[in-house]
Amino acid sequence: MSEQFLPEPALDVPIVFVDLETTGGSTSEHRITEVGVVEVGPAGVSRWSSLVDPQQPIPSFIQQLTGITNAMVRGAPTFDAIAPALFERLNGKLFIAHNASFDRGFLRSEFRRVGLAFDPDVLCTVRLSRALFPAEKRHGLDALVERHALVPSDRHRALADADLIWQFWQRLHGLVPLEVLRAQIERTTRRYRLAGDITEEMLDTAPAGCGVYAFYGEEDLPLYVGRSVRVRQRLRAHLTGERRSSKDVRLAQLVRRVEWRATGGELGAMLAEAQWIATLRPGHNRVPRKSKSDPLEAPWPFDGPIAFEEREEASQSRAFHVVDRWCYLGHAPSLGQAAELHASSVVGLFELATFRLLQSHLSRGLRVMPLSLSIGAASPSLA
Repeated sequence: MSEQFLPEPALDVPIVFVDLETTGGSTSEHRITEVGVVEVGPAGVSRWSSLVDPQQPIPSFIQQLTGITNAMVRGAPTFDAIAPALFERLNGKLFIAHNASFDRGFLRSEFRRVGLAFDPDVLCTVRLSRALFPAEKRHGLDALVERHALVPSDRHRALADADLIWQFWQRLHGLVPLEVLRAQIERTTRRYRLAGDITEEMLDTAPAGCGVYAFYGEEDLPLYVGRSVRVRQRLRAHLTGERRSSKDVRLAQLVRRVEWRATGGELGAMLAEAQWIATLRPGHNRVPRKSKSDPLEAPWPFDGPIAFEEREEASQSRAFHVVDRWCYLGHAPSLGQAAELHASSVVGLFELATFRLLQSHLSRGLRVMPLSLSIGAASPSLA
């Protein structure tokens, strides 16, 4: 496993090439049996590996594939025992692996069990190979060995396979123009090391369905407000997605805090987004167009506050949105709670965006109900 000198490497950041062997493919049910790491940085190249006692039997077919038997891991350290030193070895470095979501997922789960948050930036060499060699059909490790003349020492053992990934990395520097390689690395890398207090665990708590979200920068400066029918997915696309636009990448570098609100429906998300943009005036949103014909106020066509209902398809949860005198007050899960929301709210000034949105939807048949008639009992919807 000799090193090839890279006179001008594509990256000048510390890198770790990682491979794991496990008892199976489920992070919730299975455990790691071996870890292999090739670390590349200013001090040169170093290697580390350890068998791990999974504290569960290794299935026979996996023993045959890897050569790691129950007897071999008996008496090996548990993951808890190696976790502090392994975390120190990996933390703060670009994590490179083949089918990287598998290795990252297992390590993230194992580290979480011992109270450590593991969210490295990740580069998957399967995806990188596909991006660099789109005419090739196969991008598994065996295919890379054959195609790029890599030298395996012991396939399906963690350190040996990590070393194959390192060999592939070295080969790329002779096969691909440096600027092309750098561009594809940037496109393919998933940024999980988020700024400020934002973590993967935090993103896991964002609404799966409809909602609005806001990004804040240094000194809590509002940067951007958005909406989505899948907020959690959209946040990940903004902050960690592979195919982010250059605008998203620049924005993500500025983000220090994120907040969100579930809205229970798409129209509710549109109303809340418009309200947040008008209130926060975030620098990365387009300023809503105004014309001389836009009203500064408009008569309210109802006798009092109104509510309209939305249901999310996935969860079938109900949301009753409350509007009074062209001011959006939010939503509640029931009509009684919607009335309580109105009673505890202060109706603000005329909201042009709310006026525009509601006028548009009312003209298309949005059904609303007078909120005062709906307290304590279901009232018939009124057009």
